Amino acid sequence: MSVAPVAITGIGVVAPNGHSTDVYWKATREGTLHLERISREGCADMPLAVAGLVQDFDPRLTVEEKFLVQTDRFTHFALAAADQALSDAALPDLPEFAVGVATASGSGGGEFGQRELQNLWGRGPGFVGPYQSIAWFYAASTGQVSIRGGFKGPCAVLADDEAGGLDAIAHGARSIRRGATAMVVGAAEAPIAPYSMVCQLGYRELSLAADPARAYLPFDSEACGFAPAEGGAMLVLENAEAARARGAAVRGLVAGHGQTFTGTRSWAESRHGLAAAIRIALSEAGAAPEEVDVVFADALAVPEADHAEVLAIADALGPHAGAVPVTAPKSGIGRAYCGGPVLDVASAVLAMEHGVVPPTPGVFAASHDIDLVTGGARRAEPRTALVLSRGLMGCNSALVIRRGEGRG
Repeated sequence: MSVAPVAITGIGVVAPNGHSTDVYWKATREGTLHLERISREGCADMPLAVAGLVQDFDPRLTVEEKFLVQTDRFTHFALAAADQALSDAALPDLPEFAVGVATASGSGGGEFGQRELQNLWGRGPGFVGPYQSIAWFYAASTGQVSIRGGFKGPCAVLADDEAGGLDAIAHGARSIRRGATAMVVGAAEAPIAPYSMVCQLGYRELSLAADPARAYLPFDSEACGFAPAEGGAMLVLENAEAARARGAAVRGLVAGHGQTFTGTRSWAESRHGLAAAIRIALSEAGAAPEEVDVVFADALAVPEADHAEVLAIADALGPHAGAVPVTAPKSGIGRAYCGGPVLDVASAVLAMEHGVVPPTPGVFAASHDIDLVTGGARRAEPRTALVLSRGLMGCNSALVIRRGEGRG
């Protein structure tokens, strides 16, 4: 059963290839590589050598000191991206209970926790600050964005694996359909600190390659796992009719969402779960498979997982699958856990606005039977995009985004 689409009226981005939506899109469209060797203190001797790092980001330029001292880097990203999205949406003054916040997090506040643990073991418990109790927590970004903005509407945090980035958007869309005027939604991550990096070393899918140009190659014959990344994106959602009525630019429409769980026994099993999520999303959007104009892939860069994703797309889209361009811009910046699929949603909206499908950086010949966009951006006029995400713990999520009316 189809549901009413929800408008995306604001986009904000903090990523390895740009601290704003415009800069991010320029780099994404051009397919530039922004993976690099990790040189941060305490990280040099880790087996994990390459990641997508947000460089030269100064949170003091956008976030007040009283919020900075009680928050981790992942929340700094979320606050900065939320500011951009709210400015882009140009929301009018609204009652405090009319606006809510929903975010997702996979790693929480590792950098803040690292610093406080060092104080605890190096100097004693008296040197551990009171904000350690909240800054690391998965809900911190939802809490701080809502407190700072004075938003007292429906708020939530999703801690359901990497696919939570898409699920947070869908949760926000449901809140709009249930009566919220606007929702600030998305995810940002900052998993590049010694503590959080050690936690990631248990992921068998993690790339340990030392060459940034070869560290993350989804759908490539030399695929060896994924490179992690910092950053993410925040969006403003509104009722589409209300947004149009106030003269807002409807940049895109959240049309349908599907979610399944297939567990962690093998990536081959994700095929059926991801295909089911796609079908659910298409049904909710009232869209036929042949309406999909571009797929933003999960792109894990593990051969078994990549093969399962290709089969899932074929299962769900049928004969149309071979004609649909597939792209994975995240290969240029790394996989930002929950923030990654939200960046893909931003890219999908921007691709439909600008009439171009961005490429998959670093990959020049797909080793799987898909129309992977490589070598450069492809001119197109996509009107419906399918964004896919799978979590390392077995969640599968699919989101259908329709083209909006743009900025007018």
